[in-house]
Amino acid sequence: MSSPAAQAPAVAATDRRKVVIIGSGFGGLFAAQRLAKADVDVTLIAKTTHHLFQPMLYQVATGIVAEGEIAPATRVVLRKQKNTSVLMGDVFDIDLEAKTVSSRLLERITVTPYDDLIVAAGADQSYFGNDHFAEYAPGMKTIDHALELRGRILGAFEQAELSHDPAERAKLLTFVVVGAGPTGVELAGQIAEMSDKTLKGAFRNIDPTEARVILLDAAPAVLPPFGPKLGGKAAARLEKMGVEIQLNAMVVDVDYDGLVVKEKDGTTRRIESQCKVWSAGVQASPLGQQLAEQSGVELDRAGRVKVGPDLTIPGHPEVFVVGDMMAVDGVPGVAQGAIQGGRYAADAIKAELKGQTPDQRKPFSYWDKGSMATISRYSAVMQVPVPGFKKPFETEGYFAWLGWLALHLVYLVGFRNRLNTLINWFFAFTTRGRSQLAVTEQQVYARTAIGQLSALEKQAAEGNGSGPDAEAAETDSGTVDSKATDASGSVPTEGKDAVGKESEAAS
Repeated sequence: MSSPAAQAPAVAATDRRKVVIIGSGFGGLFAAQRLAKADVDVTLIAKTTHHLFQPMLYQVATGIVAEGEIAPATRVVLRKQKNTSVLMGDVFDIDLEAKTVSSRLLERITVTPYDDLIVAAGADQSYFGNDHFAEYAPGMKTIDHALELRGRILGAFEQAELSHDPAERAKLLTFVVVGAGPTGVELAGQIAEMSDKTLKGAFRNIDPTEARVILLDAAPAVLPPFGPKLGGKAAARLEKMGVEIQLNAMVVDVDYDGLVVKEKDGTTRRIESQCKVWSAGVQASPLGQQLAEQSGVELDRAGRVKVGPDLTIPGHPEVFVVGDMMAVDGVPGVAQGAIQGGRYAADAIKAELKGQTPDQRKPFSYWDKGSMATISRYSAVMQVPVPGFKKPFETEGYFAWLGWLALHLVYLVGFRNRLNTLINWFFAFTTRGRSQLAVTEQQVYARTAIGQLSALEKQAAEGNGSGPDAEAAETDSGTVDSKATDASGSVPTEGKDAVGKESEAAS
């Protein structure tokens, strides 16, 4: 049974303005830090205990850095801000009229009132209506995804070492990355580098350097936002590393043993591969839909909120939407957009404390600091706008790679994390070694196993005649994931049965 709703614990017994922030990503964390000295009580609510530095998630998946170095505990980061409280919970309801936010941790429901609300709940991986693909091709949005993928990659090599069937070995040593954006490019490059350098000579029955890495995308180019010049340079570098680039190729089906690709001319073909990763497309938090239903604000195709010039929604100047949830022309879905949006919202709240009215706010102005993407050690692409010039400054290679390293070190939270990351980078990029190659069976199978268990709990609740209310309670408690079922509503399994292929080493 669900616990009765409880009021959020207050930071202190004050009558100060209450600011609630949803999400501990770049937008949420930087907004909270901006309000450190403001005369307000801040409550940050997030469904994870950490602030995730998502641009380096692929390095966790490929064994370069540890997850703790890019995901410090949020409450530890904010512990010196005496006006700030951190609550763990998955926000499932925003009531604009009552000015409350409801969140759930297991079966405990917490209702938090607000005077100002900053919604920075981020985005999830989008499978373009094919959520059942997620069972066989995890995304790259969370620590769980990265650890699962690390297990799948290294597990594929372990299975191949035991196999004597050439066709099975070929399938196991074929790694497919769907999506040729920055994450896909970086991941494909690191998988190729890991197989060619780190794992070389570590096996006796297989040659890891013979691993096949395929980068797929339905678009006609690699790194489209970077333009044809840098995209072409990135593609050339990947191909030199042995990565197969297949463009104008749309994935139409995914299963345990591979995936089906539809070509531009309409023909289909199959790629046998046990280890797949999905880095194509994002879908904003469903909280955006709630805001749209209550305020009439429009959403774009990805579910992002079309906010006003001051990043608020119609009729609610106290509700800001920032980060991956906001749709603003000229603002890409990158860390800088979230950081600047979060700071802008915090500054607007502080200005209102000094007597400024919402209609006096200056419109949000995004400062484009450029874009970067790594390809391999010593190789990256960089695009930086130059004031007064129509064309941005573009470069690739070693100096772009150094720029990427420096920028990401600056934005990592915590001196110790920066130092540890720098040390790991030094050994990873000057030698063949990677210090984070430990994997467990739980990392690989926990996501799908929890989904199956949750679906069974849901079926049991329905069988007991608990009704829709009980079903909703189970779902909101975080125990039932609707994405864990396929299009027919059945419970998916990893492979043909729960004992067969799922009992093998990590896929």
